[in-house]
Amino acid sequence: MQKTLPIIALVGAMLIWSVSGIAIKHALLALPPFTIIVLRFVPSVLLMLLIGVIRRNHSLFCLQRMELKDLPLFLIAGFCQPFLYYLLETFSYKALNSPTIAETLLSTSPLLSPLFAAMLLRERVTRNNIIGIVISTAGVFALSLVGNSNYSIGSYWGILLAFAAVSAAVVDSVMMRKAPLKYSSLSFVFYTQLISLFFFLPIWFWLEGPSAIQALDWSQLDSIQSPLSTALLSVSYLTVFSSVAAYILYCYAIRQIGVTQANAFNNIRPAFTALWMLLFFGEHLPVGKWVGMILIIFGLFVCQKQEKVANH
Repeated sequence: MQKTLPIIALVGAMLIWSVSGIAIKHALLALPPFTIIVLRFVPSVLLMLLIGVIRRNHSLFCLQRMELKDLPLFLIAGFCQPFLYYLLETFSYKALNSPTIAETLLSTSPLLSPLFAAMLLRERVTRNNIIGIVISTAGVFALSLVGNSNYSIGSYWGILLAFAAVSAAVVDSVMMRKAPLKYSSLSFVFYTQLISLFFFLPIWFWLEGPSAIQALDWSQLDSIQSPLSTALLSVSYLTVFSSVAAYILYCYAIRQIGVTQANAFNNIRPAFTALWMLLFFGEHLPVGKWVGMILIIFGLFVCQKQEKVANH
């Protein structure tokens, strides 16, 4: 029972994040990349501030004052994720052909997590953790490659950007684990996203700026099916669900069960994405993809299985 709530939180976070790639793809049809990021994170920071004010007495949602001695930790976390991760993620989605392929590459953090967790946190990595991650990752690649007869992944830059994003995400998860427990999950997410805005905004002003928003054809909003309307709805989803709800759930789980076991759940993101593509876009799922999903789920069970400690 001790792991039940963190696991539910992780499944919920991955379910939300599995739609993020589809939402980003739709948003990019009408909005430039940095404008998407700014429209995504300015409201998310304000929303978390509002939640912190309203629910100040709730342990999960209270907003504590950050102490100066903890600023370096939050600076590293805020630079790695959201700033670096979402920057690299957005451009990797732009360079790669399929959201499923992108989700596959962006879900490989379990492969790096044990190494970072052992080196930086002295976190114990068990044999079941390693076996489960390997099985689950094999399922991810089966899910990605089966049925792609031409293996048209897209630009190789997209692959490199995706793996760089994964590395930044793993470092951020280490910072989550290292953060003092006096900070609620909301506080950690709020401060890291607020700090990330100080990195995002200068780049946005330099490359795109307010003129990018002014140049939009706002008359398109008359139609709910227009590219701009779809893009703004997609950004709203990214703001409320991906940047706030899912990130808080993920932070809570990391701090409860550790980096290695929590990051293993990133492998189910492409499985969820494939299911969304099947349900809403009619993307065909051959038998091999279903086998990949089964391997992912089985690997997660193995990864979470506790090993018996031998008595000497």
